[in-house]
Amino acid sequence: MSGDGTLSIGELAELAGVTVKTVRFYSDRGLLPETARSAGGHRRYGPEAIDRLRMIRSLRTLDLPVPEIGRVLDREDALEDVIAGQLRELGSQLAALRWREAALQLLQDCTTEERPDRLRLIGAITTPPSTASLARFWRRWLPPRLPARVASAVIEAAVPQPPADPTPAQVLAFARLHAFVSRDCPGTDSGQPAAHRPDEGYRPAVLYDGLAEAHALTSAHLRTQRPPHEGEALDCFVSAHAHARGTRDTPAFRRRLGVELAADPRIDLYWQLAAEVISPPSGPPEPTPGAAHDWLCAALDTQTARSAA
Repeated sequence: MSGDGTLSIGELAELAGVTVKTVRFYSDRGLLPETARSAGGHRRYGPEAIDRLRMIRSLRTLDLPVPEIGRVLDREDALEDVIAGQLRELGSQLAALRWREAALQLLQDCTTEERPDRLRLIGAITTPPSTASLARFWRRWLPPRLPARVASAVIEAAVPQPPADPTPAQVLAFARLHAFVSRDCPGTDSGQPAAHRPDEGYRPAVLYDGLAEAHALTSAHLRTQRPPHEGEALDCFVSAHAHARGTRDTPAFRRRLGVELAADPRIDLYWQLAAEVISPPSGPPEPTPGAAHDWLCAALDTQTARSAA
């Protein structure tokens, strides 16, 4: 150290255990401000530069970008935000790596004949995959002029979230699901449930509000694998349809409703694949709105058949 208490770039590098090139790099980027210049124009640093340089090195070992390091050095409260942001980014990178690993495993384990089709399916999705195509499918499928609150709730329940650590089977299921929703959506005249057609007299917002409650009640039965039966879930389901039509829940209405629901178009493959995406490798499948709908329709058919007998 010189008589004025400053350090040359070489002295600072030696004390901090780095190269002169490293000191110059951080100085040029404003992370390590110089205190003064010598008579010959050489950089001089104060003793506090040693601790600052060591802090910079510690942050760099965490792969923090230089701009983020500058934020931490300039603001004492910035470190927590920077760490949280880096953890989010690292989580996204790890998820992408896990999906790539599962996709490669899927391709490795399949037969030569299966590989081209699976490669095409996997190549159509990102890693980690986006659910945007699924959300677009439901926006097209749902009836027009549905309140945003109701539409958002339906989409949130209907779109399966990709697992962070998928199995090869889950990767294949999601890829097939993406391919399914990327097809042309059926026309509104023949490919939609009756409740979506304005000439049928339904109030879709009322219907979907009630169905959300009925599906929630049914999920408990699906998890315990109870067979379809009469009870609160079925009553809530029928009530949602009755209120949407502005009519009463009567035995005659239940019989008519069963017939109408049986004639509605179905998207069974969507719900099958959605269940495969979110369900664990072992154990019963996770409930989906589609599975809840099937359970409720079966419960309704059982009840009306018993009443007719």
